[in-house]
Amino acid sequence: MGTALGLFLAARLLGVTVVAMTAWATGGHPVLLLGRSWDSLWYSGIAEDGYGRSLHLHSAVVHSDLAFFPLYPGLLRAVTQLTPLSGPGAGLLIAWTAAGVAACGIYAIGARLHDRAVATALVLLWGLLPHSVVLSMAYTEPVLTAFAAWSLYAVLTGRWVWAGTLAVCAGLARPNGFAVAAAVLAAAAYEVCGRRGKVTHRLWTGAALAPLGWVAYVLWVGRRQGDLLGGYLEVQRRWGSRFDFGLGALRFVRHLLLEGDLLIFPMSMVLVAAALLLYGLLVADRAPLPLLVYAGVLLVVAAGGDGFFECKPRFLLPAFPLLLPLACALARTARARPWHATLVVGALTGLSFAYGAYLVVLAHKPL
Repeated sequence: MGTALGLFLAARLLGVTVVAMTAWATGGHPVLLLGRSWDSLWYSGIAEDGYGRSLHLHSAVVHSDLAFFPLYPGLLRAVTQLTPLSGPGAGLLIAWTAAGVAACGIYAIGARLHDRAVATALVLLWGLLPHSVVLSMAYTEPVLTAFAAWSLYAVLTGRWVWAGTLAVCAGLARPNGFAVAAAVLAAAAYEVCGRRGKVTHRLWTGAALAPLGWVAYVLWVGRRQGDLLGGYLEVQRRWGSRFDFGLGALRFVRHLLLEGDLLIFPMSMVLVAAALLLYGLLVADRAPLPLLVYAGVLLVVAAGGDGFFECKPRFLLPAFPLLLPLACALARTARARPWHATLVVGALTGLSFAYGAYLVVLAHKPL
């Protein structure tokens, strides 16, 4: 694990360096760009003042902080109270720590399913995704991925109570965190059917715990909005986000193909298409059920949702199981043709660092 974690940390530190140099060259401040921009501002506001802030852009669009789940703001408040760090510094500390914990969990899954070479390749590929700069920002994707990776590892090793407990935390981290609970429940159902009733109380406990975090927050928002079951969905709808089975995304893809747009939009289209292809490969490789369910739910939410098309690759950043087929191929190439593997990693590194700097410093679009 040491080699994989070292490579991951080196990749992210070099990526941050490129972002910092780009920011300084354009008159920006790298700490503020990484730690206090877009969603980071909302999380900082919740950590400082609690929930209750809304931006009324016009009658049909109201951005409410109730759309943001509570775990990250809670961690942010705790760190700012217990350390001398300010909001941006505390947010970056949480995100960077969570990214490292996530990398360890991803390695553990790769090593259990294959070997250390594949596990190392899996961690490295995750750290070099085009949107991996988000792992170095004060965002919630690293936190979700950390809880998701270790919850899935707990499922694969039969530690059901741990799996359910970590799924609770994942469900409190992000709206798509319910993908972890779905994976735990699917694996538990498969075990129950396979054992024909001979199931320990730990499995039932883990399965019962898994959805509680996500359900609790959604119901709390619903109660606060006066609509227990539909209140949270209304909050998201007024942000411009809703699930329409991909119709809105397809309309936007048509616009991109016919008229073009800023680089961030066609790049997002390519990355989502690549994710769909990788999921097909993951299914063909007969990956374990919890990984298929987890990655599948994240993919359905990202591809089937309307609004914020440029954010879809970020929503898929926690879907690390999609990289397993590529990690296996990279590990085989590294054994047979090390020079070819080095060229592939070098190309991915250049793309990741250049595109990450573009996203943070130059694009001026929500991530």
